Amino acid sequence: MENEIENKVANSGLITIDLEEFYQAGERIVFDIKNCLFQGLILREKDFREFVKHEDWSKYKDKYVALVCSADAIVPTWAYMLISLNLEPYAKKIVFGDLEALETVLYTEKFSSFNVQLYKDARVVIKGCGKLPVPKNAYIALTTLLRPVVKSIMYGEPCSTVPLYKAPKV
Repeated sequence: MENEIENKVANSGLITIDLEEFYQAGERIVFDIKNCLFQGLILREKDFREFVKHEDWSKYKDKYVALVCSADAIVPTWAYMLISLNLEPYAKKIVFGDLEALETVLYTEKFSSFNVQLYKDARVVIKGCGKLPVPKNAYIALTTLLRPVVKSIMYGEPCSTVPLYKAPKV
């Protein structure tokens, strides 16, 4: 059996963490307050409150909502608060910011229950490419969580990794 093929990756002892496994399924929506501004520039309180009163908020049921204003306008904080109060009974999550900010919050929540001790003294590969939108902040947060306990951190695929960290020998 001298010609037997050995799978060196499988025998390497590397543990791969795929951040897509932390992805929270559900539709993401951007609510742009710009659409509520008079001439795209000014928030008129009376008109704004009228919009809020008559909007069908149920269309945001079970959705993740990123609340932004893409116009170069001064929007009072209370306006975002009023929108969020009306979204809250329906939306799964509401954050101020764009879709990347929303994803960052969702990943941060998932990491709060992540048992980093499972990776004590492990050689970890954080998987790089995928199909789902994983924000760079998620990679940074995971790296920060792992660094104090792991033996090494790499990025990429087990067959082709970029070394990032190696714990000092004690």
